[in-house]
Amino acid sequence: MSYAHFMTHRVLPSATDLAKLFALKYGDPATTGPNPRRRHAHNYFLPADVYEATVANAVFPDCAWLDVGGGASPFPDNAKLAGELAARTSHFVGVDPSANVFDNPYTHEKHQAFIEDYTASAPFDLATLRMVAEHVTAPTAVINALARLVKPGGLAIVFTVDLWSPVTVVSRVVPFDLHYPVKKLLWGGEEKDTFPTAYRMNTRRDLKRLFARGGFCESEFAWVDDCSALSRFPLLNTVELVTRNALRKVALRYPECNLLGVYCRK
Repeated sequence: MSYAHFMTHRVLPSATDLAKLFALKYGDPATTGPNPRRRHAHNYFLPADVYEATVANAVFPDCAWLDVGGGASPFPDNAKLAGELAARTSHFVGVDPSANVFDNPYTHEKHQAFIEDYTASAPFDLATLRMVAEHVTAPTAVINALARLVKPGGLAIVFTVDLWSPVTVVSRVVPFDLHYPVKKLLWGGEEKDTFPTAYRMNTRRDLKRLFARGGFCESEFAWVDDCSALSRFPLLNTVELVTRNALRKVALRYPECNLLGVYCRK
């Protein structure tokens, strides 16, 4: 795949792509669980769903894929897709400073390291960073590493929180020791998967500027609405979804969102 190809062919998902992702991940909308059924009724997909469908479009047969900071899985809540895409690749490498990288059953190689310190014998077609950018303390070093590791014409896909979303704003002022209790209340998860944040790559402007310095061009970008904060509370989550759809009708963005950027190596 070439730079020209990815500059003219979208990898951000279509409605059809998202419907296919939903069927694989959640099953039949009529019989799946209450949360997915509620989201489907409001024509809403989680940011993770949109990211997974994007990566699915970017992983072509015999692709060499580098997953940065993915830990035990590129898609923690979608084992089916992780297995399908891993089988599609010729080479799938996971790099993460955490030892949980060795629990990843999908990667062909596992390296416990910061991406800045990792070297490869051949460049990759695709690099993915799922909820990694917010933890990066040295953005220039990370981008330089990606420029070294992604071949010309290859892609880097970044999925991260938006700096100015309400939850992010609160997390920036709340002591780190309280991050996990809040995270557990709203989304669940394990304390070992909660890491310090820096928020140095969490606006579209910063991402575009940093990647441009590394020889990448922004080929696609989306603010992805995040209506998951109250997903454990059905009535309140319905209010979230209704509010989101009302804002979209008047061309306003839902305040809580994630960033999804696709950057092509020149």
